[in-house]
Amino acid sequence: MSQQGARRNTRGGGAAWALVITSVAGFMAALDNLVVTTALPSIREDLGGALHDLEWTVSAYTLTFAVLLMFGAALGDRFGRRRLFVVGITVFTAASAAAAMAPGIDSLIAARAVQGVGAAIMMPLTLTLLTAAVPAERRGMAYGIWGAVNGLAVASGPLVGGSLTEHISWQWIFWLNVPLGLALLPLARLRLAESHGTGAPLDIPGTLLASGGLFGVVYGLVRGPVDGWTGSVVLTALFAGAALLVGFVLYSTRAKNPMLPMRLFRSRAFAGVNAASLLMFLGMFGSIFLLSQYMQGVLGYSPTEAGLRMLPWTGMPMLVAPIAGILSDRIGGRPVVAAGLFLQAAGLGYLASVITADASYAIQLPGLIISGVGMALYFAPASALVMSSVAAKEQGIASGANNALREVGGALGIAVMSSIFAAQGGYASAQTFVDGLRPAVAVGAAMVALGGVAALAIPARRRTGEQSPTAAPKTAPAPEPADEPVDEPAPEPALAPTAPTPRH
Repeated sequence: MSQQGARRNTRGGGAAWALVITSVAGFMAALDNLVVTTALPSIREDLGGALHDLEWTVSAYTLTFAVLLMFGAALGDRFGRRRLFVVGITVFTAASAAAAMAPGIDSLIAARAVQGVGAAIMMPLTLTLLTAAVPAERRGMAYGIWGAVNGLAVASGPLVGGSLTEHISWQWIFWLNVPLGLALLPLARLRLAESHGTGAPLDIPGTLLASGGLFGVVYGLVRGPVDGWTGSVVLTALFAGAALLVGFVLYSTRAKNPMLPMRLFRSRAFAGVNAASLLMFLGMFGSIFLLSQYMQGVLGYSPTEAGLRMLPWTGMPMLVAPIAGILSDRIGGRPVVAAGLFLQAAGLGYLASVITADASYAIQLPGLIISGVGMALYFAPASALVMSSVAAKEQGIASGANNALREVGGALGIAVMSSIFAAQGGYASAQTFVDGLRPAVAVGAAMVALGGVAALAIPARRRTGEQSPTAAPKTAPAPEPADEPVDEPAPEPALAPTAPTPRH
């Protein structure tokens, strides 16, 4: 069915149903980025496992999610978006039940990886289905509600995970998805219209190269502290992963329909905002992964108390994002994103300097608030920067690429910072935990600061009426967007998800 036909069939209550269904689906996928973090100590106590096992309970989800995100969108375009959306919900729901019933840490990790596959199919199709159902004049409001629901999932993830773990059991962070998924399945079948994309062939070689490369690099980083950095398995994983990623880049420069067209990175705006996103998530995800354990294992807070104490950081986007949006409209997205990343780095740097085995919450609070404000300033304008960096016909690819790089950054962040933690400290005592945590969070701060530098490379927004130096004269037909587009909102921005997946 065509996009136009899909919209005709979803007039009236159809648009509202599409908004509800896609928002709930997005909430489920976004929630599972952070919901596990406050449950990690309880999972470790119940199922056992070392630090690298805990890393994989998070990274197995974020890695499969990140690698298959664009592939999931392509599957929907080719075989039917509603059909694949239903498949994604089914896989995600079944894997959630398997995670809840996991008898050991290895089976939990496997279930988390399958959860990521389901989320990768389901999540990118939420926006395309919503766009097909909502008339153009109402899409801005619909995107705003969808984004707010995803932001709520990120903000409430640690608190929801902590409360369920403390008052029921950690298994319920996964059981929670089951009734939601079962309710969405018939609604999606009955209330969403089918639609298709251009029917471009699937990029199987690109998907295999990217998947193998990312898995090799993350596996090597996770196993390095355990097996030794000079071990044959670790070195083989790192070198093979790097070689496959180089092969992916070379392949994508020559392929006719690549999963990620490398030519997009010729745009300074596209390259800058994606580098900033990857580094932001690398530093943020890794820090939250360790700090949530610090609050429980070292300071003695319950899972619920730890989740509540993380809210000044994870929940700040709900308060500051509207202000950030106003600022980006007035002065452009580049300075807002850069300021946000530098604030996030400053907050993490402050936390690294004050963390001790008996640090009070009051002394940590300024760092959490500063980091939260920085996160909010980044999230609000980042999507518009991504969308305005490419031609309108490539906004779907751009959005998928940005979300995939965010998730990759999260998986790498957990692996890199956990490796630093294991090399400098460990779980033996409160002091050894702090000895490993401080340098790891300091590295996280440095990574986010580098993201701020990358954001400054994005071309500044030009004054109204000022012509781009690369543009044709006004009398000539309008060309395709230049390699360095201006920082202006796209006509109909396809909003990228506000946050991870600490996307797991």
